[in-house]
Amino acid sequence: MSATDRLHVTVAGDPAGRPMVFAHGFGCDQAMWRLVAPAFADDHRVVLFDHVGAGRSDATAYDPARYASLDGYADDVVALCRELGLRDVVLVGHSVSASIGVLAVRRAPELFGALVMVSPSPRYADDDDYVGGLTHEDIDGLLESLESNYLGWSAQMAPLIMGNPDRPELGEELAASFCRADPAIARQFAEVTFRSDNRADLAAVHVPTLVLQVADDAIAPVTVGRYVHEQIAGSTLTVLDTAGHCPHLSAPEETIAAIRSFLGATVLG
Repeated sequence: MSATDRLHVTVAGDPAGRPMVFAHGFGCDQAMWRLVAPAFADDHRVVLFDHVGAGRSDATAYDPARYASLDGYADDVVALCRELGLRDVVLVGHSVSASIGVLAVRRAPELFGALVMVSPSPRYADDDDYVGGLTHEDIDGLLESLESNYLGWSAQMAPLIMGNPDRPELGEELAASFCRADPAIARQFAEVTFRSDNRADLAAVHVPTLVLQVADDAIAPVTVGRYVHEQIAGSTLTVLDTAGHCPHLSAPEETIAAIRSFLGATVLG
């Protein structure tokens, strides 16, 4: 099965424009980009997809061995770009897909021209002097809760991840997205997401990179954004004065402006 078939790929925008590929985070699907991606359709070829097991992807293509690490997801992104004949791709990855983007760029640097990392975290667990935001005990508890009561976990975690308690509809949307996922696949993806350590991969990124951080993020604190920025030579760090782990939903206009500014600077540079 082709990558475009199993990932439910949708393409919009200017066929001759520079391609932008948007990769969603854990528990989400391509619909989470609906407030941001269309803003680039006038002058970019906009490509959206669902990771296997999410959204309208073909869940029968899920292989626990292939997706036992983020490498399988990165291979899918590379395969998608090759099947569509894309070059000079702007890869926009949210949360864990920022790390998947790093791995994809390492695998096929000839395909990618820029990387946008939205709320990235190369390692969610604290480690010596590294502050990831979560302890190992936090992650153990999170995964145990997810396995024992997935629906309850979704309802509890979504508002925390989304932030913005004055806008409960955002947390409700994320919880609904979690609930649409296959619990068994979600459990393994969560394990892979929260236990991965991709810090050593950051220095190998040699394309213009935007690290788009949120000032108040319970999942990926500002210290993580600064760390990613320091590890990727020549990267740009932009901190949005807002809250939550999903700025493309909670602050889409600010997210669009930051990406536009970055892309404009890379063209001028």
